[in-house]
Amino acid sequence: MSLPRDLEALAIDIAQEAGELARVRREAGVAIAATKSALADIVTEADREVEALIRARLRTARPDDGFLGEETGGETGASGITWVVDPIDGTVNYAYGIPTYAVSIAAVQGDPTPEAWEALAGAVFNPPGRELFHAARGEGAWLGMTRLGVSADVGPAGALLATGFGYDPATRPGDLALTGRVLPLARDIRRAGAASLDLAYVAAGRLDGYFERGLKPWDFAAGALLVTEAGGRFGRGTPDDSGRSPLVVAASPAIFDALAEVTELR
Repeated sequence: MSLPRDLEALAIDIAQEAGELARVRREAGVAIAATKSALADIVTEADREVEALIRARLRTARPDDGFLGEETGGETGASGITWVVDPIDGTVNYAYGIPTYAVSIAAVQGDPTPEAWEALAGAVFNPPGRELFHAARGEGAWLGMTRLGVSADVGPAGALLATGFGYDPATRPGDLALTGRVLPLARDIRRAGAASLDLAYVAAGRLDGYFERGLKPWDFAAGALLVTEAGGRFGRGTPDDSGRSPLVVAASPAIFDALAEVTELR
């Protein structure tokens, strides 16, 4: 197999194992370990345990690779490959018992910053639904054994779009204003609370497009590859004066340009 396919197989295997651990810990009850950027932005004990499992599995399988995880930060490797990991994307959903959360694992090549890396493989696994989205560069995006494709067209009723809002109350007026600008393009807006799944749903044609400001690299590393391998487009702007993470837009080609224009992606 090619290197991307090898990395994809490893991502799939670890994502499923990590997802099962997350599911078991959710059934046993969730303990909040800490808050992160804001009081509403939580981390559970399960986040830390699941990331530790992923990191240990990767260290055993590919000891020369780097690692960039939401909970434990980064570690430089010697191979030029870095694993970008969100152990439980949608932690607030997870804590509340809402079954919209995922394990997101991506392998990227090059400098481990989104502006410089090339994504090679990724897996996004939703344990409650048992849905496994995965991709390898040049090999398409898949849900299990079914090849994915973004929506081909947007009808006169408008596009079904998704977004998310930051946890910092100071950023919410801007998020709402952005959503207001998008509404004329939309049939409706979804707000699921897990960026990796929003991106996977764009790849699967379940959503026509997705936009959000404030994402971290681990939120979109795997999902962005799913979108592009499914025939969609993914764009990430530059940071604004506030220092907040850039705007991300992912969509079917049928709506991408209009969505990028109205969100002022640049």
